[in-house]
Amino acid sequence: MTDAGKEKRGAGRKTGRKTDAPKAVADSVNERELALEILLLVTRDGVHSHLAVSEVLDKYQYLEKRRRAFISRLVQGTLERMIELDDVVGQFSKTPVKKMKPVIRCILRSGVYQLLYMDSVPDAAACNEAVRLAQRKGFSGLKGFVNGVLRAVSRAHAAGEIAYPDEQTSPERYLSVCYSVPLWLVRQWISDYGYANAKSICEMSLREKPTSVRVNTLRISPEELKEELAAEGITARECATKDALLLGGYDFLGKIPAFARGDFYVQDISAMQAVEAAGVKPGWQIIDVCAAPGGKSIHAAQLLAGSGHVEARDLTEYKAGLILDNQKRCCVENLSVKVWDAAVPDESVRECADLVIADLPCSGLGVLRGKPDIKYNMSPEQTEELAKLQRQILSTVQNYVKPGGRLLYSTCTINRRENEENAVWFARSYPGFSLVEERQIFPDEVQDGFYVAVFERGGF
Repeated sequence: MTDAGKEKRGAGRKTGRKTDAPKAVADSVNERELALEILLLVTRDGVHSHLAVSEVLDKYQYLEKRRRAFISRLVQGTLERMIELDDVVGQFSKTPVKKMKPVIRCILRSGVYQLLYMDSVPDAAACNEAVRLAQRKGFSGLKGFVNGVLRAVSRAHAAGEIAYPDEQTSPERYLSVCYSVPLWLVRQWISDYGYANAKSICEMSLREKPTSVRVNTLRISPEELKEELAAEGITARECATKDALLLGGYDFLGKIPAFARGDFYVQDISAMQAVEAAGVKPGWQIIDVCAAPGGKSIHAAQLLAGSGHVEARDLTEYKAGLILDNQKRCCVENLSVKVWDAAVPDESVRECADLVIADLPCSGLGVLRGKPDIKYNMSPEQTEELAKLQRQILSTVQNYVKPGGRLLYSTCTINRRENEENAVWFARSYPGFSLVEERQIFPDEVQDGFYVAVFERGGF
C-alpha cells in the first residue's frame, strides 16, 4: 500500500462533521469556492487529495447530493488532468503556469476543466464564476487576465484549435499530456511493460470504477446484503472475486446502515485477491506488519473462520486506532492490534507466524484514479528510496515466518523496482524461501493496480 495512501506518518483524525444546516446556510455555500479550497490544500499545502476531499465533503454533508457531486467531480477531474490543463493554459497565457499565484493557477485549472469536460456547465458560467472567484479571493487586479485566458480557451475549444501532441510522432509526450502522467513515469512504464500496457495504465488512471466492498460473511451473506441494499435503492452487483460486491447509486457511504453495522467494508478487488493468494487456512497464526486501516487483517481473520489469530501492526497509535475502529465495526474477535515499526526486529515472534502479510509502503502508482496527486509528487529518486525501505522491512519480517509458513509481499504500485525486482532480490537473499505465486495486476474497469508475491519457507 502506498505510503501516502495509508498515511503512514503524521496524519491526524478528522474533526466532527455537521449533518444538518439551515437552508440559508446551505444556499450561501459556493461550490466552486469549496473546490478551490480543496485544490489549494492539495497543490499548495501538500494535503493528500483523498483526505482533503473527504474532510471538506464531510463538513458540508448537509449540501444536496447534486452539489457535493459537482464539487467532487470538479476537484477530482482537475487533479486528474492537471498536466493537460496546464498545457492548455500555457497555449493562451503569456505568464508561465508555474509562475502564477497558487490561487489564480487553481482557478484557471478548474475553469479549463469545466470548459473541456463538464458539458452541463455553460462556457459563460465557467468564465464568469472564475472571474468572481478571483475577485472574492482578493485578486481583482487579475480578473481581466483570468477572463481573457478562459475566453480564449473557450473559443479555441469550440473551434477545435487546442493543440495536442501527435501519438505517432511523439508517443511519450502524447501519453503524458493527454492522460496527465509525468513524462518520467510514462517512459518508465513503456520501458517496463511496453507501450500498449503503458497506454492502458494511463487510460485507466482516468477511468471511474465502482466502489468495491467485501462482505463481512461473519455477519451476513452476499445475497442478503444485496437484497438489503436494493431495498434502499443501492445497486450491488457481483464480480469474479468471492464475497465482493460493486456498489453504485448511493449518496454517502457512512449513511448506509449496513456499513455502519459492519456488514461490509470498502476494499479494492486487487487487495482482496492478494489475501486470497496467500492461501489462508483455519488455525493459522498471522502477523500483518503494516496493517492500517485493517482491510487485509480483517479479511484474513474472516478466512480463519473463528480459529487462529491475526495480529495487526502499524507504526503509530493513530494507525492502530484506525484498525481498532474497523475491527470494532466489523465485530472481528480473532484479531489484536499492536503499535510496532515494521523495520524494527521483534524477537518475541521469531518463527511464530504461519503467514506474514507485508503490504508495504510504496509509491502508490496503481491507485492514481483515487489519489491523483501521487503522480505529481512521486519521483524516480523516491521510488528508489521506497524500494530500499521495502527490502529493509522484508529482511526484518521474514524472521517471523515459521518453517513451512508463508510471506505475502504486496504493493499497490506498478513499478518493477518495487515489485518484480524486489521479489528477485528477496529470493536470492533468502534461499530458504521459494516463490510460489506472483502477480502484477494492472488496473481495469473494477480494480486498481497491484503486485503480489507469495513466498513459502522450507523446513518441514
